[in-house]
Amino acid sequence: MLDTTPLTQAVDHFADRLRAAPQSRLQRSAAAEALGLARELARRAQLLEDPSAEPRDMPDAGMFAVADQITVAAHDLAVVLSDEEELAQALTLVQEAQQRAGV
Repeated sequence: MLDTTPLTQAVDHFADRLRAAPQSRLQRSAAAEALGLARELARRAQLLEDPSAEPRDMPDAGMFAVADQITVAAHDLAVVLSDEEELAQALTLVQEAQQRAGV
């Protein structure tokens, strides 16, 4: 079984930073960046679960929900990951998104 703790910890940290961010920071770019990450993580999880199905797009639930959205998407992905390379790619996505979000 693959240890996905680094991914879940990185996402939990990012989510905590988003929850603590002022609304102005969320409006500038942080919320959009987090939503993009949540959508990509959800897409990857869906493709791993059922490669033949068309992935569904995660809806925009608003800037105050993005922390929860990245958490759910990352934890869903963590459950289906089975490859170290996929884990490393997901971790890189999280780190890069947090840098771009500026939180």
